[in-house]
Amino acid sequence: MSDLGRLIAQASVSLIVLGGLILIIAVAVRWVFGPRLRQRQADALAARDDAEAPKLRAEVKQLRERLAVLERITVEKESSLEREFAQLRDG
Repeated sequence: MSDLGRLIAQASVSLIVLGGLILIIAVAVRWVFGPRLRQRQADALAARDDAEAPKLRAEVKQLRERLAVLERITVEKESSLEREFAQLRDG
């Protein structure tokens, strides 16, 4: 094998070893810092949910009130239509 061939082979092996080391370091960092990061993300999500809860409760209350109004309108229309039909039938 020529000097150039040996140099290329050594460079290839060095790159493979370097890639393996980088991968091992990345896995170790994730293993060490991963749980802390996940806990921080969970805490931030819980804080956001706590801040948003009153707004969502108010929105649900408003939607229930609107639904009650729509139900009342629907029932009133049914009653008024029944009366009109009865008047037309009887009249």
